[in-house]
Amino acid sequence: MRLTIERSALLKALNHVQSVVERRNTIPILSNVLVSAQGDSLRLTATDLDIEISEGAPAEVERAGQTTAPANYLYDFVRKLPDGAAVKLDVSGDDPRLFISAGKSRLHLPILPAGDFPAMPSDGFETRFEIEPTDLARLIDKTRFAISTEETRYYLNGIFFHTIEADGAKLRAVATDGHLLALADAPAPKGAVGMPGVHVPSKTINELKRLLDDASDVVEIAVSPQKIRFQLGDAVLTSKLIDGSFPEYARVIPKNNSKRLKIDNKAFSNAVDRVATVSAERSRSVRLAIEKDKVTLTVNNPDAGVATEDLPADYGDEAMEIGFNAKYLLDVAGQIEGTEAVFELADSGSPTLVRDEADDQALYVLMPLRV
Repeated sequence: MRLTIERSALLKALNHVQSVVERRNTIPILSNVLVSAQGDSLRLTATDLDIEISEGAPAEVERAGQTTAPANYLYDFVRKLPDGAAVKLDVSGDDPRLFISAGKSRLHLPILPAGDFPAMPSDGFETRFEIEPTDLARLIDKTRFAISTEETRYYLNGIFFHTIEADGAKLRAVATDGHLLALADAPAPKGAVGMPGVHVPSKTINELKRLLDDASDVVEIAVSPQKIRFQLGDAVLTSKLIDGSFPEYARVIPKNNSKRLKIDNKAFSNAVDRVATVSAERSRSVRLAIEKDKVTLTVNNPDAGVATEDLPADYGDEAMEIGFNAKYLLDVAGQIEGTEAVFELADSGSPTLVRDEADDQALYVLMPLRV
């Protein structure tokens, strides 16, 4: 294999694929990236056996071929080369090394046989559709902050995508950690209606978001009962799905919360952030005392002190007190696009619904804390 490729094209592809590689691997070849040269392009592939990312880049291929080389060393070396450098990759004869050169810089890396590199099966995709990258990125951004990070609750470690019928067909994304739920809808693309509900792991979501940040064309999605594949231009991301039933989330979304609190979102967020300065790290509890046209935020930490702040609000129902985790309040406030957040409440022990008047296709559910 012998080829020449422009440094920025190689770096872009490496940047997308190498992040899948785990730094510590008991299987040596999983630390490598598969390098394939054919025609007028180079294709790089990396996998951790649950996720596979492959991306192509234009190259001058003098001799076609395949090999694998350590992903992190290859990426770090190319990243440190000067802009505009022409990078040459060469594997010759029986030499068990990949020779990389650019100007006066040279690097020899050990290689492993390309035939030993594991490939993720690409069959069984029954549902296929296309979606605009901005729509998919929005669904992810509106929900991924609510993904659970507890490994023991693996069935919550991702975003659940499915289609619903509500004022037309919609593609819905939902994430929850059991204390916070985030939901966002988008018009269902042609071909998506009736697709099976798929639970996409958080690592896959993070890798997909990196690809979406650089995407300009439509995203092609293929779904099977066990896998999902995203194609974005020259990049292809294939992932196993979370095996396990996603909770019946609709049961925890309040339907009859009659008390309505409307408050300036930026002022509320800043106030929560200030009073949370003295909160106990474990609970981060903030008490909201809600009365006519006013909310008082209070944090009481016996070890650090007491912080309070009054805020004007639009509220005309009976007075009540309720507590929330400060981090969750800040996370939700960070998703509100309008100037005001709307809290729909029932009582101090029931879930609270939060809406964004500027985006009626998203909602958030907060479980209260005892205060």
